[in-house]
Amino acid sequence: MSHSAGIEEFQKLYRIVGRQAEIERLLGAVKANKHVLLEGPVGIGKTALAAAVVDYLGSGNYRVDGDERYSEQKLAGWFDPPLVMEQGYSWDSFMSGPLTQAMAGDSVLFINELNRIPEGTQNVLLPAMDERVIHLPKLGPVRAGENFLIIATQNPEEFVGTSRLSEALRDRFFWIGLDYQSAGEEMQILSQQTGCEDTELLGLAVEIIRATRKHPDLRHGASIRGAIDLVDMVQGSGGAWQPAALSELAVSALYTKVALLGRAETSLPRIIKQIVAQSLNGPGEATQPGTRPKKKEPAIVSRPWP
Repeated sequence: MSHSAGIEEFQKLYRIVGRQAEIERLLGAVKANKHVLLEGPVGIGKTALAAAVVDYLGSGNYRVDGDERYSEQKLAGWFDPPLVMEQGYSWDSFMSGPLTQAMAGDSVLFINELNRIPEGTQNVLLPAMDERVIHLPKLGPVRAGENFLIIATQNPEEFVGTSRLSEALRDRFFWIGLDYQSAGEEMQILSQQTGCEDTELLGLAVEIIRATRKHPDLRHGASIRGAIDLVDMVQGSGGAWQPAALSELAVSALYTKVALLGRAETSLPRIIKQIVAQSLNGPGEATQPGTRPKKKEPAIVSRPWP
């Protein structure tokens, strides 16, 4: 089987649209036994891609979902006080954390949203990545098997709730950056996720979310999840809609998926309704509220909407 055929098989198996270059680098990295860090905006499929590769490796895995309360003890493990009283400090009284389990089990440790974990907890990973060993107090060393890997995801540092990884930790990862996909690929994803066959509705939903990413008053725009929610709501309403109703549905679908700049002198509902109106009236990049696009571009949809 050719290399390209292998990537196509992977895409088909895990229903991944596009991402050929990223999949090629990711599969190459894990084949070379490299720890991998996938980084990109919210909602672009980092977790799905990482989980697919973890499953593809077939060596077992342990998952960590990062948050600011995730402690060193929770990652590596801890002694259960009642059991210590009965049996002393031993493996029987030790509750292994996912890092210890992955190393001892010769498996993959999948860390979702790594940069939401406190730096002190992150540092527990360093000896496991460098020397493939961690030292547990009162128990001694735990050594990793040949298949032990860490595959992690994170959002860019400018997103709320994230922190900066230490330089020492970043230095030990093979980094793969992901960005928003093309309009055509997003339409494929949207069709796949919603089952919608109305190409005009798909195109309009994709055009709307892509416009949010360029609006000058938004700190960040919507991912494909916004388009999925919008199309699902339209279909749930019977598939028929009027511009005013679509505008209100778009506000509900996108309100929690975009962020307003602190300096902006407008509201999210107003911006979203403006973007929808511009998309209905003709394609173009979102501009300041109350202004018209300066340049027309080829429409994603094939004919005007009613």
